[in-house]
Amino acid sequence: MAREILADTSGLYALLVAADDCHGAACALLKSAAAQATRFVLTDYVLDETATLLRARGHRAAARDLFDAIVASSACRVEWMTAERFDKTKVFFLRHADQPWSFTDCFSFVLMRELRISEALTKDSHFAAAGFSVLLAPAA
Repeated sequence: MAREILADTSGLYALLVAADDCHGAACALLKSAAAQATRFVLTDYVLDETATLLRARGHRAAARDLFDAIVASSACRVEWMTAERFDKTKVFFLRHADQPWSFTDCFSFVLMRELRISEALTKDSHFAAAGFSVLLAPAA
């Protein structure tokens, strides 16, 4: 089985927006992943969150690029929220009420455990707090 990396909102944003502080690192990671036949997994919730963020920050064309790239890519797949996953995510979210994690993050964590994915294309420290490897470090 090929190595898989979960793509989170901040990682996708970094790939698509050249002004992002992690754009270069994200592009280098993508190039390296392509050479190693690594697959990227993302959720429908992350797609929603990323498209909304791109539009809110004035990057409407990048939102179209995001959708086009996901549809065309054989190295990327979308995992969808199902009723069963929603229930698992709800339980996880409520069990970790002491954490500042969003429901979208919790869905990613549940999915990563389900699929045995340990790395995330993200700069979100919540992933590290949940026990996963964060592949992008924001500028200090």
